[in-house]
Amino acid sequence: MEKKGNKFQEMFPLLLAAALGAAMAGMIWEYIPERMTRYMFLAVLAAVFLLLAVWRAGIRRQMRGFSDDLCEILDSLIDGDPGRWPQSYEDSLKAKVQGKLLQFYDIADEARKESSRDKKTIQELVSDISHQVKTPMANIRMFTGILKEHDLPEEKRRQFLETMEGQIGKLDFLMESLIKMSRLETGTFVLKPEEAQLSDTIARALSLVWARAEKKGIRLDADCDSRITVRHDPKWTAEAIGNILDNAVKYTPEGGSISVQVRPWQIYTRIDITDTGMGIDPEHYHDIFQRFYRAQEAAGEEGVGLGLYLAQEIVRQEMGYITVKSEKGKGSTFSVFLLS
Repeated sequence: MEKKGNKFQEMFPLLLAAALGAAMAGMIWEYIPERMTRYMFLAVLAAVFLLLAVWRAGIRRQMRGFSDDLCEILDSLIDGDPGRWPQSYEDSLKAKVQGKLLQFYDIADEARKESSRDKKTIQELVSDISHQVKTPMANIRMFTGILKEHDLPEEKRRQFLETMEGQIGKLDFLMESLIKMSRLETGTFVLKPEEAQLSDTIARALSLVWARAEKKGIRLDADCDSRITVRHDPKWTAEAIGNILDNAVKYTPEGGSISVQVRPWQIYTRIDITDTGMGIDPEHYHDIFQRFYRAQEAAGEEGVGLGLYLAQEIVRQEMGYITVKSEKGKGSTFSVFLLS
């Protein structure tokens, strides 16, 4: 029934034209004087209807061909093979529709790839977090069992409790770093740049590591003209520089030195943080800025491998960048470039 209805709808314009033509012929038939002229009129009218039928058949054939081509293009896009129908640059309806379909496919494909990348990133993040949490949790569980099941001397109990406190502190630091990382990556916090003295920001960063440096006998020096101002977020920039300084203190042996030097350039202001630590192999310059990355020789030191990653993300959001130059066994220089 549906097919018959559709066929009637397709034939209706032609039938209506035929009915109107017949009515018109009937009305003017009596006004045509000669028989021959009447037959000629009928022949012309029949030719007009024949041409109309041929034109309609041609239109239907074109529409059928257009819909078939469109279905084939859609099938190729569904199969993920847009190359089967390379984009045509003809000035035609088919080319325009094809171009829009390919454009939509590219957008949808990029969204799918981005979703896949996000999913992979989340899986890697969960795996990394699980790995980072596993060791301190295992240590806390082990020491708790020992304290519960054994009657230990007071000195030993105190040592175990201090070790547990250190492991809890490591977990707290990890959670805090993860929260900062999440806020940076998801854009849930907004930097508030302002024209401020860079010396105050560097002093704030140095205060974060001063106690640890003093404990290891590491000398801290800073050279920054108080007149130098840069448009930056003092709090988060101090956090970034503080993370670099923290790494420097961590991997610089006792009695070493760390210096901070500020040099204004034409476009950027450069902050060099130089230490006399263990140094970094050139092939790992990129790796050290990856989250949770820790060099093999640094495995014995405290940390979760997020400091440099966070520093880079903060500076990047301020339209700056960080570079590193190092020599194994002699130290490293991290250079922070902030827009002047």
